[in-house]
Amino acid sequence: MADAKVIPFDDDRSRGSAAQRQARRRGGDGRRGAAGEPGGAAAVRPLPGRAGVREEGAVSREEEPPARPEAEGRDGGLERRVAAGLAFLRRRLTGEYEVDDFGYDEELTDQVLMSLLRPVYEKYFRVEVKGVENIPAEGGALIVANHSGTLPLDGLMMQVAVHDHHPAGRHLRLLAADLVFVLPVVNELARKLGHTLACAEDAERLLRQGELVGVMPEGFKGIGKPFGERYKLQRFGRGGFVSTALRQGVPIVPCSIVGAEEIYPMIGNAKTLARVLGFPYFPLTPTFPWLGPLGAIPLPTKWTIQFGEPIPTDGYPPEAAEDPMLMFNLTDQVREQIQHTLYKLLVQRRSVFF
Repeated sequence: MADAKVIPFDDDRSRGSAAQRQARRRGGDGRRGAAGEPGGAAAVRPLPGRAGVREEGAVSREEEPPARPEAEGRDGGLERRVAAGLAFLRRRLTGEYEVDDFGYDEELTDQVLMSLLRPVYEKYFRVEVKGVENIPAEGGALIVANHSGTLPLDGLMMQVAVHDHHPAGRHLRLLAADLVFVLPVVNELARKLGHTLACAEDAERLLRQGELVGVMPEGFKGIGKPFGERYKLQRFGRGGFVSTALRQGVPIVPCSIVGAEEIYPMIGNAKTLARVLGFPYFPLTPTFPWLGPLGAIPLPTKWTIQFGEPIPTDGYPPEAAEDPMLMFNLTDQVREQIQHTLYKLLVQRRSVFF
């Protein structure tokens, strides 16, 4: 190893730097006058537009880069994250956080629940999102999607898609079936995520508040259908979601989800067991219940979620919400648009898993 270079305290460069520092403290531009004056440097006329000229190779204190900025950035970022985490825990323990009338906890959703769902969304199902710009940037809107997959994971993935990809970072409030709110733990988590009961009163109230509301009109008929009927939309009920949109004058955004049908291929339904347990169906898949808890792990299919062009409803008169023929036509229009997009995405798909 080469010998280290030692600079004595009385070295000329040290004296020169000290002189420059003193000159800067006096408010000057770093010059000490003509040649022969202390500092040993001749006066230099500054260029136009510059406050002064430094010696070649000298670096002013104002322009000196901080020592190891990347290390300080990492340390500062870590400190901020730790401080934010501790502040979050303090608010949870002291109850200093807000929930709305439906039980929605925005802070918990953003910082915890979305963070838990995001790896499944990004790494496991590798969701591709299309047409998110069709969702309005503000104001109420009703997103209507197909429903499938034996377990309602498609609704959760749609929530993450809107939250993470919409330019305005909007939150999607899902309308869920009664069963969701009678199951322990699931009930609390659903409320925290912003889900509410699938009824017209709750939906209209959220839309009046300018929220995005998501509904899957197929209900249990969609997620509980046999694997042989995959991607064939079931009946959309009586068009209640159309009536709700007409009353509030909000657009309807059709949404098509491909990939969820194959996560739990339902090859049978134990109806007797379902009645005993109070479930609408009891799925039998190639892995469940034969492999026990392992059979409950969904297959890692590749998903695509596409939001279609919105269908406006604000041009209809107030009494249009009571017109059964209009509701039937709009319901059929939404259903046909979702079905057509599903077929188009299936044609474009090269593989279920890749």
